[in-house]
Amino acid sequence: MKMKFWHRKFLLLGFINGFIYICCVFFINNCYAETGKQNDSSAQYKKLIAEQQKEFQIQRQIIAEQGKQLEELKARLDTLMNQTPVTKQAPVKQAANKPQIVAAKDNNQPPSLPNKLPSKPVGQAPPSATEKPRPPEIPRLSETVGGVLTKKGNIVFEPSMYYAYTSNNRVFLDAFTFLPAIAIGLIDMREVKRHSFIGTLGARYGVTDRLELEFRLPYVYRDDTQRSRPVSIGAGIDETFNATGSDIGDLEFAGRYQLNSGANGWPIIVGNVIATAPTGKSPFDIEYVLAQGVPGATFPTELPTGSGYFSFQPSLTALYPTDPAVFFGNLSYSYNAETSTKNGDIDPGDTLGLSFGLGFGVNEKSSFSLGYSHKHVLDSEINGVEIPGSTLDIGQLLVGYSFKYSPRTTFNLSLGIGTTTDSQDVTLNFRVPMTFGLFDG
Repeated sequence: MKMKFWHRKFLLLGFINGFIYICCVFFINNCYAETGKQNDSSAQYKKLIAEQQKEFQIQRQIIAEQGKQLEELKARLDTLMNQTPVTKQAPVKQAANKPQIVAAKDNNQPPSLPNKLPSKPVGQAPPSATEKPRPPEIPRLSETVGGVLTKKGNIVFEPSMYYAYTSNNRVFLDAFTFLPAIAIGLIDMREVKRHSFIGTLGARYGVTDRLELEFRLPYVYRDDTQRSRPVSIGAGIDETFNATGSDIGDLEFAGRYQLNSGANGWPIIVGNVIATAPTGKSPFDIEYVLAQGVPGATFPTELPTGSGYFSFQPSLTALYPTDPAVFFGNLSYSYNAETSTKNGDIDPGDTLGLSFGLGFGVNEKSSFSLGYSHKHVLDSEINGVEIPGSTLDIGQLLVGYSFKYSPRTTFNLSLGIGTTTDSQDVTLNFRVPMTFGLFDG
């Protein structure tokens, strides 16, 4: 019995020791597994830290490269600013000019930046491919010189006020002379002072960027004062006669076309055509009466407001811009049509015209111009017979000033000073062109 008891006891102890051994082995294996996992995690963290350090080094190299390129751009900008004048810079999209970083395939090579240095001078916007050269803007001196062509789809309303003053002394000889110093008849000395006011409503429309059409409707008021003294009848006092006239003037139609672009050093050539219709009071329809106190002298009962005939004037204007001045010149020929009157068929003399000068821009809002105009009027005819001494030479010194009050409105003042006896003593013309866009684009 004792043998069996000890035998069972040893079996039980062996079983317990085996169980304990198995548990210890399992525990030790688990500990080794956990330790292996921890070692693997530490290796991964070390690898991630190494990669982050490499990325940080790459970013530092990128920032250093960008700093160098910024310094180069700044130095180039300073050089160009000292060499060329800065003009208005066109708006630039930042996203289009933002440096793009090109990633390198090799982790050991830093990303490269493409070369984005400008090929044009900094501060000067490149010309648009669709932008067309236009005549430069100068103060308007006449209907053929000054201003710019109206842009396509725009209309310009231009009210204006014109004033002219003329004074001259005339000697009328209605007598028979048989010796150079002896005359039998009427010798009349007159002093004439004439004031003319013309208010005009004009409109210009841009058919294209190179073609514009214009219409002008004038209203004329004139006032003449004539003081006369006949020296051959012994009159001791002066006789004064006044006459006025006010009515619609001659309608005017005009067209202007830019013939070339002015590239390659050529001047810009603009062709002009102006036509007038005799809608005003004709001078050939004016009634004259005999003056009291001055035997044989006649005076008009009213003054004309128009020319009394159709006219057609083609001309060429040349504009040569040389910053900041613009040189201009104009050649014109005016054809005056023959008209029938109660005194017969009258053919007014045609007119040759020449003008030249320059315009100068003071700043973005102000500019002025200086020029000279000369017109030579050929002999007139009555019933096919030339009227001797009917030629005229009209010369004027022209000064213009322009002020841009707003993007749409401009004030334009021109002054003319007569340089010949046949021209007006002084003329003033004040224009206020106002631009409106009828269509977009």
